[in-house]
Amino acid sequence: MYKISKANLPKLYAALAAEAKLLLPCKNKAGKVDFAPYGDGVEVALEAPLTARSAKDVFFPQVENLLAFKVEGKNLAIEQTMPSDEAVIVMGVRACDARSFGILDKVFLADPVDSYYKARRKNTLLIGMGCSAPEETCFCHAFGIDAAAPETDVQTWLVDSDLYWQAVTAKGEELTAKLGAILEETGNTAVEEQKAVTEKILGALPLADFKFDADLSKDELAVFNSKVWEEISPACLSCCTCTYVCPTCHCYDIRDYKVDENHTQRFRCWDSCMASDFTKMAHGNPRKTRLERFRQRYMHKLVYFPANHEGEFACVGCGRCLQKCPVNLNIVKVAKALEVKKDV
Repeated sequence: MYKISKANLPKLYAALAAEAKLLLPCKNKAGKVDFAPYGDGVEVALEAPLTARSAKDVFFPQVENLLAFKVEGKNLAIEQTMPSDEAVIVMGVRACDARSFGILDKVFLADPVDSYYKARRKNTLLIGMGCSAPEETCFCHAFGIDAAAPETDVQTWLVDSDLYWQAVTAKGEELTAKLGAILEETGNTAVEEQKAVTEKILGALPLADFKFDADLSKDELAVFNSKVWEEISPACLSCCTCTYVCPTCHCYDIRDYKVDENHTQRFRCWDSCMASDFTKMAHGNPRKTRLERFRQRYMHKLVYFPANHEGEFACVGCGRCLQKCPVNLNIVKVAKALEVKKDV
């Protein structure tokens, strides 16, 4: 294990930025913290408990170009737009978000493999940040996630005046070797003490005892027909906020944009199953009511995904939907209601 003083963190950032494009939790002009490129004038907020959005954008951008169609007379040329092969380092990834990448892998790296996602995943190194101050909306423990030990190439912890550093994978070891004298060898006593404190905090949170019902995916029809959807869905505003802040949501749309008479750009962008025009077809949307769209989101998270992925839920307990929903609807409330009334 290594450490570096907080006062010397700019040296670490500069060294990492020299190796690859560096993304860090940074405070924007609105005071919110999100991942942004390191550079002059950025306000790094490494100690922020949770970014407004996860680093999902690194692998699955909100908008990305796929193809360009160019016409010259009677000739049609198709040019694929592949992601840059630039190396990227993402530092400050929390354990919940780190787990979410594994869930996205099951979607985008399964046959047929998404070549855009795969290319970005291959060129990215993740540096995790162990939690020391979990928020009241956190419930990552419900999925067996260790908040103090992110599943990343390198794990780090902020303890008092130092940042502690531990390489986990071969990629992490290689990066650590390149940093040389910037890092100082040390013991792990301070980190272990912080982990114990974090565990104590987690045990005192409002959702400390919350667990998802593992049998939901075994009772698909009963859950689908539950009266819960009629009782809860009317409050939903269909604003789609929950889907856009969720680190595991991966719905997207593909559209063509006519740049000029001879040039058309095909791109994809995030979409939401909560939107009324989602998967709209020639005959209309197959889920015409808010209840059907609301049900689809939570059936996928709690039933369909675990049924197809050995019981793994499409949720990591980051708590962003608890924080952001304007009418206090979230996956915890839905799961609790289903557990009690799935057969009603």
